[in-house]
Amino acid sequence: MLRVVIVDDNRDIVLTTIELLRAYGHEATGCYNGDEVFACAREFAPDVVILDIGLPGKSGWEVAQQIRSRLPGKQPLLIAMSGEFTKRADKMLAEMYGFDHYLVKPFDPQALMAILENIGAGK
Repeated sequence: MLRVVIVDDNRDIVLTTIELLRAYGHEATGCYNGDEVFACAREFAPDVVILDIGLPGKSGWEVAQQIRSRLPGKQPLLIAMSGEFTKRADKMLAEMYGFDHYLVKPFDPQALMAILENIGAGK
């Protein structure tokens, strides 16, 4: 079981992804803008943060950088997702900001579950 935070300004995406993760036995919570993420991650202590790039408040790029530089202890795996930033350069930029994986919206739930299975196996 993994602890996962889903961050997107689209509430339907957050709620649907939370239900998907719970159906697979994971703990999940969500937040809806970049300004909330760091506090949410600090409180929930996630293994994984699934983070939209185009967020209100702080962007996903900024949030990833903040998590990587300021979150104490074990660092969560960061998965970027975006329907707007989908070019190869965006994926390279995501890597530079500390993301481990990149999903293009709408993403295949099985692709997400495959990433999580690999993480769960390594726990």
